[in-house]
Order: sequence, then structure tokens, then C-alpha cells
Amino acid sequence: MASTVAGISALVPYSSLTTPKPSDPNSEIRFLADNPNRPLNCIHHPAFRFRVCIKKNGGLRSRFSPKYSSVVSSEYLEEPQTKVKYQTSLSLPGCSSSLSFLGTGYREKVFAIIGVKVYAAGLYTNPSVFSKLDAWKGRSSAELQKDSSLFDAIYQAPLEKSLHIILVRDLDGKTFWDALDEALSPRITSPTPVDESALSTFRGIFQGRPLQKGTSIFLTWLDTAKMLVCVTPEGIPSSVDATIESSNVTSALFDVFLGGNPVSPSLKASVCHGLAAALK
Repeated sequence: MASTVAGISALVPYSSLTTPKPSDPNSEIRFLADNPNRPLNCIHHPAFRFRVCIKKNGGLRSRFSPKYSSVVSSEYLEEPQTKVKYQTSLSLPGCSSSLSFLGTGYREKVFAIIGVKVYAAGLYTNPSVFSKLDAWKGRSSAELQKDSSLFDAIYQAPLEKSLHIILVRDLDGKTFWDALDEALSPRITSPTPVDESALSTFRGIFQGRPLQKGTSIFLTWLDTAKMLVCVTPEGIPSSVDATIESSNVTSALFDVFLGGNPVSPSLKASVCHGLAAALK
């Protein structure tokens, strides 16, 4: 009988779970029942190759070797380099349904040849997006990373996507915007008046605004020409700071993180790993 555990609802039966072998590529994380040959119910999370099984006494036992993420609980996943925790699902302002976690990475800037981690970033999508990606079923994460048409399809799908940025150091808003604009502006070669207005609105959110460690920034694409920006000291936002309405700006921003030359290669790799697992 199906059940739900702490926010993960993609429940599937799994009647033959045994102790994982080191060579098994799908055994990165498994939670075993008291009798490993008779698990009760198991959950497969699409973003990472792991299964969670419920023990008869309600407890859990784990064995794992994380590659793209560390599991903190069935409600949270951890970006391994920054130790930032991400919820496995989010309900955000303006979205028609909860969004599912797909992958996480970090942004690093180099100062005087020293790499400094600035923030972690996690991508969420409307779960219905997988129904739009049948053409990529069965492909490996390495193949998906090389296929730009996949991310074009995700972006063009009329479903919400959100990037959740969490700062891992104190910044002033201008510094954050300047770093983002450094990657964004070259992707908008001939900005229109609509683009300039959208960029001015976007910039205005951060000017003169201190951003402390732990601050969350949500960039939520409602469609290909409309994006919501929310900034909150912690937790999930209850309101929207600004609405960006420019197809050039919104698509360029998506390309900053998931295009051919992303500012966070680890994020794109993690997302491709999650997509490969979900599209098997």
C-alpha cells in the first residue's frame, strides 16, 4: 500500500531490494528494512539515484556514498561543497503547484587566484516538465550535458521553474548584482527599451541592500517572458519583490545558469544527473 514520507510522494513498490554491491551504480543511497529481503515501501527521488525504504518499526537505516548531493533527511538534500540544505519541494508565490527539486551546485569567484564560494543554487521545476522530455529518455547525464536542446525544451515548456540561491557569505547587493550582470549583459547583445526597463527593475532590487549570509534569492520563471524575484533573509518568501517582464532578459538569465557556459558547472551537472535518473 502506498504511503508518503516527509514530502516525497513519488512512491514505487520495490520488492527485491538486497544489500547493495559496490559496483551497483544505482546503490548510492539506500535505506534498508529490518529484513533486507522484505522491505515494505520504497521511494525513488527523481533528482538522485537513491531509494528510501520504511522499516516495520518506523526507523530508518542508511548506507550511502553521495556523488552530487548528500542526503540530510527525506525533506532536505545538501549541496556537498557549501553544506547548504535544500527542501525537496517548494510552494512559491505565483506558482500553480509545488515545485520539485532537481539539482544543486555552487558559484565560485576567483580573487587573487583563490576560489571563494559565494552561494549555493538549487533548481526546482513543476513535476509535469518530465512529460515534455520523452525525447531524452534513456540518455546518460554526460549526454544530457552536451545537448543544449534539452534545456531549451525545459525553458520553453509552459511550466514554472525556480532557481533558489542561498548566500554562503555576507555581500552587499551591488556586489551581487555586478557579478550577475557580468554574466548576464553579454547574453543580451542589443537590448530593447523593454529589456533596459527590465534590467533597471532587476538591478534596483539589490542596489543599496545588504545581503547577509543565509539570504535566499528566488528567481522564478512563470513563462518565457515573465519572472518573479523574491529576496528573503531566510525561509520561503510570502511576497514578490519584483516582476521582470522581458523575454530577452529572462531567457538570458536561464542561460547564465543552464546554458553552454554556465556560471555554476556543478549545478548543471547535478541537474543533468537528476534528469538522467528521472528519464530512465
